[in-house]
Amino acid sequence: MNSMSSGGFDGSARASVTELHGGPGAIPVHDNASDPIGVVLDIAGSSSLIAFDLQRLQECSDDEDPSIALAGQVGSAIKIRVGRGWLLASVRTQRQDPKSGSGVLANIDFLGEGEEEKLTGRIHGFRRGVTRYPIPGALVYPASTSDLRQIYASDGRFAIQIGTVFPTRDIRAGLYVDALLGKHFALLGSTGTGKSTGAALILHRICEMAPQGHVVMIDPHGEYAAAFRNTGVIFDTTNLQLPYWLMNFEEHCEVLLTSHGTDREIDADILGKCLLQARLKSRLAEGLGKVTVDSPIPYLLSDLAAILQNEAGKLDKSTSSVPYMRIKTKLDELKGDPRYQFMFSGVLVGDTMADFIAKIFRLPALGKPISIVDVSGVPSEVTSTVVAVLGRLIFDFAIWARDEETRPVLLVCEEAHRYVPNERNADGSSVGRVLSRIAKEGRKYGVSLGLITQRPSDLAEGVLSQCGTIIAMRLNNDRDQAFVRAAMPEGARGFLDSIPSLRNRECIISGEGVSIPVRVCFDELEEPRRPASADPSITELWRCSGGEEDMVARTVLRWRAQGR
Repeated sequence: MNSMSSGGFDGSARASVTELHGGPGAIPVHDNASDPIGVVLDIAGSSSLIAFDLQRLQECSDDEDPSIALAGQVGSAIKIRVGRGWLLASVRTQRQDPKSGSGVLANIDFLGEGEEEKLTGRIHGFRRGVTRYPIPGALVYPASTSDLRQIYASDGRFAIQIGTVFPTRDIRAGLYVDALLGKHFALLGSTGTGKSTGAALILHRICEMAPQGHVVMIDPHGEYAAAFRNTGVIFDTTNLQLPYWLMNFEEHCEVLLTSHGTDREIDADILGKCLLQARLKSRLAEGLGKVTVDSPIPYLLSDLAAILQNEAGKLDKSTSSVPYMRIKTKLDELKGDPRYQFMFSGVLVGDTMADFIAKIFRLPALGKPISIVDVSGVPSEVTSTVVAVLGRLIFDFAIWARDEETRPVLLVCEEAHRYVPNERNADGSSVGRVLSRIAKEGRKYGVSLGLITQRPSDLAEGVLSQCGTIIAMRLNNDRDQAFVRAAMPEGARGFLDSIPSLRNRECIISGEGVSIPVRVCFDELEEPRRPASADPSITELWRCSGGEEDMVARTVLRWRAQGR
């Protein structure tokens, strides 16, 4: 089979295959796993050009082994003999050989290599990377399910099983938890592809593996409460009780300042001086050697309002009273608005910082390792600030706990592009800087970041590049596809071409969390463990009638009360 013609197999090459099965007069019986399907033409550092025999690909397409049946197709796995071992590669592109009607040219990406067992011929000891390249003329074989089982077998590290390896039916796909969380991960996919259910599946598996873990999830649409009601703790505006004094100075400015430009600089200077005075009035401040405007020390909202009023009345101030009253007016609005009671309430003045951190970060977990923070009921004006406070508390806690035994915390952000947008959509909010810092420095302190988004192109590029593992579901937008392609490692490019054609519940996983890039079909999650994100059937709902008047009345009541 070493004889080639214009990149395809010629007659003598096919004759040599026939001879392997009993000579010209015999009926050829192909062992598709052991018969070559192509030959290497060109070699490059990370990819190569090979020629497939069209007849052999057609013969393989009827094989009972689904891996062999897909041999040669885009995204399929093939293997090349190199010395005493095998080199594994994935098919990136296909095109017909213009010089030979019976040949198919394909670009492949090298994935890794393994040794061959002498008795069984199976691949073992598979590892990522290439140390020895094939030479032009080397034969190409289909990778069987047996080969893939060895390739995707766990190497002994802790892993969670999330589905099956495509196109096999029984090879389990796993994610290495330490690598997945230690270097952050991103789950990307268009609406309706099963992204929320996939996220719930991964988090369920993590919680099952680590019932004493610490996971905080930001849920902007109230979807995940249904999925984790029995295995986690749900926080919303009725029980979150986030003390306002936990905000640092920058977050105070986001909430209390309404001016822009030069006026905002003046207002910020005034707020900083008055806020520091309010914090210094606390008894806790008396025992501390140094108190700054960022110190998480409780203070009374009434004290801050009184200080603003007093400063506004002084005759020796450098500005008019307008900035002081502007801040005080906003403060009074927050105190009087029932929507902000979860944060700006007089009952939150007590020193509850330790209790708040313990319950939100699940320290101890008590068998419920995940906190679902439902921010769907939080007023949109402060949603980003709430997420910023939670993210900063996780990061700051990890920094100040360096002398203690490390307690890793995973922060998962749904709709991540809202919080860490790209430069084009950036609004300068503190949440973007907090999450960016976690992405860059979090792993040093045991803080992991999980980003879930349907619009990766709207996500800050620097943050996505910090995610060591990328889980890509179907993406319909060309700009999103190009953005993910740029973030993926070179070896996964062949898989990326199949992103627009992935079915629901399918994904491409590449990076640190897997041995090699892999296409996975997620396990089906039981109904009670799924998020409430299913698309409603409009035609069925419009067939139902009755009770509309009572439904409208109840909705209006909740609407007016600004609560559920």
